[in-house]
Amino acid sequence: MRVTEKGQVTIPKAIRDHLGIKPGMEVDFVQDGSGARVVRVASNRSDRRAKAIEAWADRVTGTLDLDGMDGKEYVDWLRGPRDDLDPR
Repeated sequence: MRVTEKGQVTIPKAIRDHLGIKPGMEVDFVQDGSGARVVRVASNRSDRRAKAIEAWADRVTGTLDLDGMDGKEYVDWLRGPRDDLDPR
């Protein structure tokens, strides 16, 4: 394998498949007596939670009809009148 100027290497497909490494996963290089090993970083609970939230956001994208309102108009509508901030 060749190291790029940015310090990147390509992990061969056979090794990625064997370790179960998918795009977006993290790996680490661990030094041992004869060199270094590549290891998959175990995902933690917050990673799984973030992925679940991202999947939910992808599923609901475009399902809210704002009736032509932009983001600020929608938030103002959602909050309702704010007499204490903007008396009319």
